[in-house]
Amino acid sequence: MSGLIGRKIGMTSIYDENGKNVPCTIIEAGPCVVTQVRTEEVDGYAALQLGFDDKSDKNASKAAQGHFKKAGTGVKRKVVEFQGFDEVYKLGDAISVDIFTEGEFIDVSGTSKGKGFQGVVKRHGFAGVGQATHGQHNRLRAPGSIGAASYPARVFKGMRMAGQMGNTKVKVENLRVLKVVPEKNLLVVKGCVPGHKNAYVILQK
Repeated sequence: MSGLIGRKIGMTSIYDENGKNVPCTIIEAGPCVVTQVRTEEVDGYAALQLGFDDKSDKNASKAAQGHFKKAGTGVKRKVVEFQGFDEVYKLGDAISVDIFTEGEFIDVSGTSKGKGFQGVVKRHGFAGVGQATHGQHNRLRAPGSIGAASYPARVFKGMRMAGQMGNTKVKVENLRVLKVVPEKNLLVVKGCVPGHKNAYVILQK
């Protein structure tokens, strides 16, 4: 799927043509530079490697500097491969937010906000103990039983327990593009996308 690398700016809401208030996310999408062209003959598949967000040379390795120098561009912070572009792009070409059109649906993937170590009520939606009677005094948000008895004498895999929550790759599919602002490289999509403000996101058509 063709697409772009972007940065989540934040959320707001706009009114549509019917006067309905629609929540939306503003994304800075591109411009992305073609930093490598994968071909069937050399790599076994066809794809474009895109780079986004400039990085100073002193913070990059010599290998990275040489890689981006071939494309005639500076070192980039985020590099992702995409497939399925309609047009033919060469090394060093810039791809902007113009590839998206208002009204189409796109998929947005990113890393969700990390929540740290959380209990079963927040992590899995357990109800906890509903009352505080019959001698119960400290079990309100406890997970309860995690197994049976001497048989099976083990805890089954996949048992929902407390643990690390968030900070995982999440893809939100079929978000409608509400507005494209080419002069500022901005994309406005309906709904929310994963990640904190200024987090990198991958947009796919």
